[in-house]
Amino acid sequence: MSVHIATDPGDDATVGTHPVTGAADQTTADPTTAAPATAPPAEPAPGPRQGRGAALVGSTLLAVGVALAAANLRPAVTSLASVLGDVRASLGATTAWTSLLTAVPTVCFGVAAFAAPWLGRRFGMARAVGASLVVLTLGLVLRVLDGPAVLLGGTFTACAGIAVCNVLIPVVVKESFPDKVGFLTGVYTAALAAGAAVGAALTPTLETVLGSWQLAAATWALLSTAALLVWSASARHGAAPAVAPAHGARPAAPARRTSVLRSPLAWVITVFFGLQSLLAYTVMGWLPQIMADSGVDRTTAGMLLAITMVLGVPVSLVVPPLATRWGSQSWLVVLLGSLSIAGILGLAIAPVAAPGLWVVLIGTGMCVFPLALVIISLRTATAADTANLSAMAQSIGYLISAAGPFAFGVLRDVTGAWTVSMYVLAGVLVALIALGVIAGRPRTL
Repeated sequence: MSVHIATDPGDDATVGTHPVTGAADQTTADPTTAAPATAPPAEPAPGPRQGRGAALVGSTLLAVGVALAAANLRPAVTSLASVLGDVRASLGATTAWTSLLTAVPTVCFGVAAFAAPWLGRRFGMARAVGASLVVLTLGLVLRVLDGPAVLLGGTFTACAGIAVCNVLIPVVVKESFPDKVGFLTGVYTAALAAGAAVGAALTPTLETVLGSWQLAAATWALLSTAALLVWSASARHGAAPAVAPAHGARPAAPARRTSVLRSPLAWVITVFFGLQSLLAYTVMGWLPQIMADSGVDRTTAGMLLAITMVLGVPVSLVVPPLATRWGSQSWLVVLLGSLSIAGILGLAIAPVAAPGLWVVLIGTGMCVFPLALVIISLRTATAADTANLSAMAQSIGYLISAAGPFAFGVLRDVTGAWTVSMYVLAGVLVALIALGVIAGRPRTL
């Protein structure tokens, strides 16, 4: 959404797009050159202008760029998770270090997400997302070049690029495809789930073919490079029409001035987002190791994680459009949260009795993520509010979720088994459902 105020043709001032920045110049007539009493002829309104503040053009190619960028937002995590045992053995790492590695993505997502709205405003969505894909690619390559410290640093770097995309791409969807928010959110989250699944499923095979987990993990930089090329070709800022309001027309509503940090609903959504992220990254970080400790071989464990992720593809295509058609999304939260609890408890009580069923339940329940993104859009009235709430939910929410993977692994180390860790995770999901019921009620900030 864009607001432009007509100015003198020689004046380059504009009022940019979301969030609204700048102000129109006010011109005072020179008394020595005052016009006669009769009204002068109206000056032609300036034509449409291009600028970094304008929304990206919602083309088919941009939709492909959004999907391909989304496909790169999880392989950095799931690729390492699927070969975590080999990574730990080759580096001689401790359990505490391994727990820290699983927590790094969410910590980084939380910290870097604070800067995402500023980057979008300062450089424009096209450049901000493009630069983030560059950072992601460099991090994927750098992290396999040396030992444990470099691996942690490279993973943090890669996840910094992911964090910015996490915040800005949903804003691109709302701004550039306002009539297809549900559908494009579904495509975005389905691509994200597909990337996570492919990263988990193929990395063990790539390790076998290429001879090392380092080469297997670095291979995913090729996918991010492809996304960068498509994004560079598709992301174009559109025209921001500078049209003077008609005489007597009602002025546009002022931009929201109250910080979302003061909204109780925004905090409910933020903690809700944080708890669903805690579930997702705990599962992505530890599920293969849980399976391996239960006697499942490495390749099968990676495939089980891939199944968990790939279930998000069809479900993500259904949940967002369905959620936008209903006034309340609370019932969807209850349904998906209950499936996750059933899968976690099954994994805790009888992990090898029906592992396929447990991962199906967990994977389906984890589709509360696209629902959380839709709720962020539905609970906000403007793209500016969407960006601010998205940044708040993802920055603070990911910092909340960072405790999950780390505590999950440490608790296992203390108790000697995964059972207590999974019971605690099930309790967290009860809180997620309660908050989601509140967040899903139809209203806006």
